Amino acid sequence: MIVDRIVKTKGVDKLSLISVDSEKCIKCGLCVKECPGFVLKLGKIGPEEVLPEACMICGHCVAVCPKEAIDHIKTPLSRQTSIKNFTQLTPEQGEFFLRSRRSIRNYKETAVEREKLKALVNVAHYAQSGHNLQGVSYVVIEDRSILQKAVAIVIEAFEKYNVLEHITKLYHEEGVDPILRGAPCLFLTTADTSFERARENSIIALTYLELYAPTLGLGSCWAGMLERIAMREGSPLLELFQIPENKKITGAVMVGYPKYTYPRLVDRNPLDVIFVNKDN
Repeated sequence: MIVDRIVKTKGVDKLSLISVDSEKCIKCGLCVKECPGFVLKLGKIGPEEVLPEACMICGHCVAVCPKEAIDHIKTPLSRQTSIKNFTQLTPEQGEFFLRSRRSIRNYKETAVEREKLKALVNVAHYAQSGHNLQGVSYVVIEDRSILQKAVAIVIEAFEKYNVLEHITKLYHEEGVDPILRGAPCLFLTTADTSFERARENSIIALTYLELYAPTLGLGSCWAGMLERIAMREGSPLLELFQIPENKKITGAVMVGYPKYTYPRLVDRNPLDVIFVNKDN
């Protein structure tokens, strides 16, 4: 039997966020223990809401249930994907997967297929975010003429502020694109101008994108030089990229097919770590 409840929140009756199949529920309490907002408690017939207004809509209660006994109106079971048959990477595979990502600064002229661009954005938007606020939107620039204009704007700004003279010299004297490296595509993250966690959430999301890109045969690189200008108040890049007035650019990554491959993993500086425990 599926039980929907009416809960009273701040004196107002409303339909419960969760529903429970009492015939499936084994009262293990996992949903209660995993709830980050302490929304649930374990009652006689299963989980019950005690603080629904604290729900982060993270979906953990539904995802952790071993019997598919709980559902959530805002993160329904029907929209969750089973990973029971997923083959987990070995530690070695996981390390190689993470370390094999490289910052690509030489790209083929080949355009990236729209389906692959959609796949990248789709993975990025599943990234974790502070308090599950998410709040990150995406703008994908595929038009090379717009990208070339963006490069020119950044170069002009560098000249105005008298910074990175060697970069501007390469651009003018040798026709080199030192900003976007000739990448055929640029991914921007945007957020409401008032959103305080926008930058950190964007960094995490774009990191997901960068890690996923090699699985599609693509390479990426953080467009830090462009960001320096794009994130300035009143930047001309906002108009060029058609960013709405209530939005700000919070991150930028260039994407394309790598011109070269790397047959080896690059080393890092020696690891610097301290473990703190009572025996120290």
